[in-house]
Amino acid sequence: MGTSLLLPIIDFSSPDKISTAQLIRQACLEHGFFYVKNHGISEELMEGVFKESKEFFNLSLEEKMALLRRDLLGYTPLYAEKLDPSLSSIIGDSKESFYFGSLEGVLAQRYPNQWPSEDLLPSWRQTMECYYKNVMSVGRRLLGLIALALDLDENFFEQVGALNDPTAVVRLLRYPGEVISSDVETYGASAHSDYGMVTLLLTDGVPGLQVCRDKSKQPHIWEDVPGIRGAFIVNIGDMMERWTNGLFRSTLHRVMPVGKERYSVVCFLDPNPDCNVECLESCCSETCPPRFPPILAGDYIKERFRLTYASS
Repeated sequence: MGTSLLLPIIDFSSPDKISTAQLIRQACLEHGFFYVKNHGISEELMEGVFKESKEFFNLSLEEKMALLRRDLLGYTPLYAEKLDPSLSSIIGDSKESFYFGSLEGVLAQRYPNQWPSEDLLPSWRQTMECYYKNVMSVGRRLLGLIALALDLDENFFEQVGALNDPTAVVRLLRYPGEVISSDVETYGASAHSDYGMVTLLLTDGVPGLQVCRDKSKQPHIWEDVPGIRGAFIVNIGDMMERWTNGLFRSTLHRVMPVGKERYSVVCFLDPNPDCNVECLESCCSETCPPRFPPILAGDYIKERFRLTYASS
């Protein structure tokens, strides 16, 4: 593993929104990654999510394959994805996962969740639905602070429709962790940026996450991001980078196998598919024109997923 990166820690218990927003702004300018602590989700619920996640991944492959990914929701087996389509290796990323998404609204009807049978995992759905509601609440609060960090109205992302039935999904992940001796380097998750607005990550404390702060520089320099118990690791996604004209970074990151099994829980807070993502007026000028054309959030995310699964 490389050197450890000391990321900023944002304390959600602070009553001073403006100061908190300024700390987030600095973190987004310098790293695109930061921690959030005192976010209000109980340790009991977080531990319950990890416990239920492990029980799901301990099911037989046949039982898991009965919930195979449909419309991106459900189970994804080992090696089914390659997050870095440029890699020449024929093998995909060494991880298995389970996605679930909206619990209500139009998107929930259009893309219904798949749930394990209560006979197999009696409290699984209840635990995951409770976590989804809680992490969405944290995500909405975070986006309000990010709006303030950009000198926008706190409700900006609601006003532009991003949070009107957002495409928010939670992904449970298991990395086997074996370091395979071969000529081809294996990855838990190959190098990528996230597609949406923001990502909120919980880890079980096992290392492996690395970030590259300057994706334009070759060769890439990778730094380790250790977990902090009970805190989220937050990173900026591509949509936010497009909105801010590159001011806030969608940072390249990856997960490397470390010889130990690793579990994580990720919430990808993506905008409503019909939300138009275009450069904010405050982030462009005559001397700094928009770097990205306007695009519907749904179109961008569909294309990114197509490349991820087509290459594996």
